[in-house]
Amino acid sequence: MAQLHFALNHMVAPQLSVQEFFRLATSLGIDAVEIRNDLANSAILDGTSPDAVARAAREHRLTILSINALQLFNDWSPERKEEAKELIGYATACGAKALVLVPKNDGTGRADGERQKNLRQSLIELKPLLDAANIIGLVEPLGFEICSLRSKAEAAAAIDALEARSTFRLVHDTFHHLLAGEDRLFADLTGLVHISGVSDPSVSLSEMRDPHRVLVDGKDRLDNLGQMKALLAAGYRGPFSFEPFAAEVHGLEDPSSSIRASMDFLTART
Repeated sequence: MAQLHFALNHMVAPQLSVQEFFRLATSLGIDAVEIRNDLANSAILDGTSPDAVARAAREHRLTILSINALQLFNDWSPERKEEAKELIGYATACGAKALVLVPKNDGTGRADGERQKNLRQSLIELKPLLDAANIIGLVEPLGFEICSLRSKAEAAAAIDALEARSTFRLVHDTFHHLLAGEDRLFADLTGLVHISGVSDPSVSLSEMRDPHRVLVDGKDRLDNLGQMKALLAAGYRGPFSFEPFAAEVHGLEDPSSSIRASMDFLTART
């Protein structure tokens, strides 16, 4: 089996500054990170220049995989276009390779026909912006029942209809993959995998939400191991990025040891 390539999403330790987050990654022997635009300590919200982020990444010998994320990407508008331009510009300047694209998740835009049309329009509008900057768009379907883009199959079909695999890739999120009830993996179109586990035995599948998402361990109910093994067997060789949202993870005094334990658990079993 191929060796696992781990990465860290800043959501793993949102209390840390970008410099501290980068230091955490290198202390774990991790060479790739995702920065975010929705955290108080994020370089984008706190006003840190992209040049400073780029210097810090070089100092720590890190690749910035992505900025996470352009929200509501499939609800295109003049405002969304400006937001996309700003994030793509920041990505270019800080050296990020991709921009994660997250769909509407408020119960609207879900009708058959409507959601496909909206997705296609947004991909068409985003493609020249991303191509001009040589930035990849990472489309991340969300498994929640209220989401306007739950299916990786639907996203893949839209990308292929536009012959846009050079611009867009998929995010396989182990949490959302299970919630969506999707069997197909699309390993050849996957640019990034987000990993997190749910260990709470009392929550039903339909009730699972971001606050339930912890670091993967032996109590995991999402079958992260099975999904990761299947992706590797299908040819995926990209990073597996830790993205837990649970307050119990964010409150860890020593996130390094807990992340290391999860890395060791997964490495020993894949």
